[in-house]
Amino acid sequence: MPAYTYLDHAATTPMRPEAVAAMLPFLSERFANPSGSHRFAREARQVIDEARDQVAALIGCAPGEVVFTSGGTEADNTAVRGVLARRPGGVAVCPAAEHHAVLECVHGANGLVVATTATGAVDLDALAATLIGAGDQVAVVSVMAVNNEVGTVNDLAAVAAVVRHHAPQAALHTDAVQAPSWLDLRAITPHVDFLALSAHKFGGPKGVGVLVARNGVGFQPLLIGGGQERERRSGTHNVAGIVAMAEALRLIDAERLAQNARIAALRDALVDGIVGAVDGVHETVPRAAKVAGSAHLCIEGIENEALLFLLDEAGVCASAASACAAGAMEPSHVLAAMGVPRELAGGALRLTLGSASTQADVDRGIEVVVQTVRRLRRAT
Repeated sequence: MPAYTYLDHAATTPMRPEAVAAMLPFLSERFANPSGSHRFAREARQVIDEARDQVAALIGCAPGEVVFTSGGTEADNTAVRGVLARRPGGVAVCPAAEHHAVLECVHGANGLVVATTATGAVDLDALAATLIGAGDQVAVVSVMAVNNEVGTVNDLAAVAAVVRHHAPQAALHTDAVQAPSWLDLRAITPHVDFLALSAHKFGGPKGVGVLVARNGVGFQPLLIGGGQERERRSGTHNVAGIVAMAEALRLIDAERLAQNARIAALRDALVDGIVGAVDGVHETVPRAAKVAGSAHLCIEGIENEALLFLLDEAGVCASAASACAAGAMEPSHVLAAMGVPRELAGGALRLTLGSASTQADVDRGIEVVVQTVRRLRRAT
């Protein structure tokens, strides 16, 4: 039995060995700054250009539309705040179940928050009504591709149709950080003006990501001073991280179909094993509405703080909500937006799988979760 069972892939994924191998030379002998003028700098710059071409092909955009960032949060902030900075008095709109990297930008700009359905997807009728009410003041709309807590998939084609019809002047952004392992990004990108990714969610390193910024859609950069990324994101390039991210994205794209089928079967076994052994366990979102790696449960009569503590003691890595909100005492804003009762949301458990997940992880996860829930219920 391994020392631990990792069921928290939505928080971060283990780096792919191929991605580690790809980045290592740029942490040692190939250390040059790509903004320099000598031959070693030019070599580093060429490597970035090659990675940009590869990432663009896998995302489905032009290489010049790829902006390398420090991760998803920076990419989200740049899209939402950057558009607003170019549109004084403009209004930002997003659903209530968005990641805080978007939601707090919208709140901070006194924007508008739209209701979600019971599955956590944006309510398209509510979105349309909000856009109609705000009129031509709407500057940017942000709707995530895959919810980071419950795994719900938003139909970006349908979202785009609503936005283009009711707010044609608005830019459409999607936080696609949770999408690459499960969805073909080439099917998403044509519908949006901005798209955010973070490498560590699909087998790359932490601290590097992408903002797709469509040609012709203006925004004010958050970081200025160096002129990198065609003056859209200043700062010395993370060459090692960019190279590793491109390799991880290539691998996940090549394996996506097979991995979706394999991991969906593991996820189903995990959920069915827990639900079949313990009463009062609710699957938060129907499986058809979410990605294959998401197994989000709400457990009656359980406080998730105690549950997660005991799971950790037993060597099972899980979470209750977004990793960014870990430690927060308030119930998940995503579950609140979905209308999940507060007392049930207090027993939320997010189990997420990825390309490294195995049947042994599932078996151990079922065993420990079932034992722990029973133990807590006996104690109360």
